[in-house]
Amino acid sequence: MSFSFYAPIEKNHHGLWSYDSGSRQSLLGNGDGHGSGLNHYRSNNQGGGSCSISEPKQSLFSHSQIQLRFLNPGDYDVVKTLCEEWFPVEYPAKWFEAITSDSNLFSLAAILDGKIVGLIVAELKQGRDLNREDRDVLCEFQLKYTAAYILSLGVVDSSRRQGVASLLLSSLLNHLSTLQCKAVYLHVLTSNEPALHFYEKHRFRVHKFLPYYYSIGGRARDGFTYVLYLNGGHGPWGIQEYVAHFCEVTIREIWSVPRRLFSRIVHSITALIVR
Repeated sequence: MSFSFYAPIEKNHHGLWSYDSGSRQSLLGNGDGHGSGLNHYRSNNQGGGSCSISEPKQSLFSHSQIQLRFLNPGDYDVVKTLCEEWFPVEYPAKWFEAITSDSNLFSLAAILDGKIVGLIVAELKQGRDLNREDRDVLCEFQLKYTAAYILSLGVVDSSRRQGVASLLLSSLLNHLSTLQCKAVYLHVLTSNEPALHFYEKHRFRVHKFLPYYYSIGGRARDGFTYVLYLNGGHGPWGIQEYVAHFCEVTIREIWSVPRRLFSRIVHSITALIVR
C-alpha cells in the first residue's frame, strides 16, 4: 500500500510529529482494497461500548476516490459530531481542539466526496514518559526510544468494511517505520469483538488485561492493551522468551559445527594441493 504525502511530516525538536501548517492539505493515497473499517467503540440503543459492524458487502468506492489529509481547526465541529456518534466516552472541548490543531499529534482524516468518513489520531511518546500501565510495552533498555499510542480510530457507518480503517492505519504504520519508534499500542474494550478482530488482522497482539479500565455510563468495563512491535522493538522477556532464545542459539550453534568442520577440511586439502 503506497501513499503520496503532500503535507510534509517531520519531527520537531521533541522528536514528535510536526507539519507545515501552510500545506496541511490532502494526502492522496491508493490502497489494495482489503481490510475492514470500524470504530474503537460504538454506542447503540443498548448502551455504550459495543460495536455494530455490518456483514461484508461489495465495495461502493475504490481507494483512488479517498483523499487523506491532516485535520485542521476548521474540522472541529464535524469531528466533534463524529466522535460523539462513534465513542461512548465523553471528550472535553480541549480534546477536539488538540486533535484538530496540535502539531504533536498525528491526526489524519479520510475524505470521500469532500466529507470526512474516517480518522485516526496517534501520539508519539518517549518510552520513559509512558503511563504507568503502559511502561512495560517496551523492555527496559528500549525506553530511550519512542512508542506510538493510537488514541482513536473511527469510520462512518456507510464507509465501513471498505478498507478505510486499514488505509488510515497503514498510513500511520508506514510513517512510524521511518522513525526510531519501537512499538504502536492502544487500549480497547474487551467486549469490542470487531475491533479486536481488526487489530489482530493487522498483527497486533494482546499485551495486557486491564480490569475496570473504563468507566462507561457509570459502569466499570474491562480493557486490553494491544501492541504491534516495529523496528526491532519488543517488550520485557519472560521465561518463555528466554527459553526460546536459548533454543534458537543452541540449534544455530549445533548446525554451525558441521559447516566449520567442513570448511577446515576443505582448507586443509587446498593447502596440501598447493604445496
